[in-house]
Amino acid sequence: MDKSISMNGLPVVLTGNTLCVGDKAPNFKLVGNSLNIIQKQDFEGKVLVISCVPSVDTPVCDIETRRFNVMAGKLSDRVRVLTVSKDLPFAQARWCAAAGVNNVLTASDYRDFGFAKEYGVLLEDLGLLTRAIFIVDGQGIIRYIQFVPEVSHEPNYDEILIEIQKVL
Repeated sequence: MDKSISMNGLPVVLTGNTLCVGDKAPNFKLVGNSLNIIQKQDFEGKVLVISCVPSVDTPVCDIETRRFNVMAGKLSDRVRVLTVSKDLPFAQARWCAAAGVNNVLTASDYRDFGFAKEYGVLLEDLGLLTRAIFIVDGQGIIRYIQFVPEVSHEPNYDEILIEIQKVL
C-alpha cells in the first residue's frame, strides 16, 4: 500500500506500524469527550469505521466528520464510526456540540500517541494524525484501509460506503 503522503503539496513522513488488509486491528486506548477510555473491544461484534483526522477544528476535518455523521445516521446499527484526532477531549466535545455531531464518536490520542503509532498514522514532524480510514469487521480484522495522499483533501466517501456494505 502506498503511504506517500503530502500536506499542502509538501511530502511528510509517517511513523508507526504498517498495517494491511487482513491484519488483526491493533488494540487502542483513546480518551473520549467525557474523559472516558475508549478501546477497540468496546466495538466487538460491530463494523468499526475509524476516521483519522489532524484536527476537527480545521475546515477539511470539519467537513469530513460532519459528512461521516450524516452517513452514520443512515447506516446499519451494526456500524459504528469513530473519529480520532490529537485534539483534546474538551475541544472535541465543544466541536461536536457546536456542529450537532451525535452519530459519530470522537476520541483523542493526545496522551501517548499509542493509537497513531499502532495504526501508522503519525505525521512525524507535526505530532498530528494523517487523514486515513480503516474499516474493521466485527471480529477485529482490518477489511479496508485508505490513506488520503494529500492531507488537505477529503477521503473517497463513495469507496468507503461500498467497502462498508461489503463488510456487512
